[in-house]
Amino acid sequence: MPRRRPGRIRAGIPDRQQSPLSRQAIDRLSSRTLSEVVHLERTRNYLRPGDISAALRLWKDYVHRPTRELWHDEEFGNVHRYCCGNPFEGRALLDGVIRALSPRGARELRTIIEELDAFMGPPDPAADRRR
Repeated sequence: MPRRRPGRIRAGIPDRQQSPLSRQAIDRLSSRTLSEVVHLERTRNYLRPGDISAALRLWKDYVHRPTRELWHDEEFGNVHRYCCGNPFEGRALLDGVIRALSPRGARELRTIIEELDAFMGPPDPAADRRR
C-alpha cells in the first residue's frame, strides 16, 4: 500500500477559522505592542479578537468625517450606530486599553489617538484657553 505524502495529509486538515477583524493589525504599532493587544483581547472577558482595531477604525472614520455630518449626527442622531458601532464607545474602550497596556505600549497607542483627536479639534473653545 503506498504511503500518503505529509503535504496531502496537512492539506485535508482545516485551518483555524478566524474572523477578518482578528487579522487586522494597527498601523504604526510595534510588534511588541501588537502582541500585548492580542493578549488583552484573549484574556479579557469583555473583548473579542479584533475589538481594539475595530474601535480604533471606528474612531478614525468618525474623526475624518466632514463637520456638517458631525453636526447632523449631533442634532438628529445617527441611526447607523446600532448596526455599525458607536465611535464614542470605541473611544472609551481605547482609553481603557491604554490604561491596561504597559507604559511603552500605552505611549505608542496614545500617540495615534492624540493625533486623531487633534485632527478633530478641541471639543470647545474653553479647552483652548486652558492650555
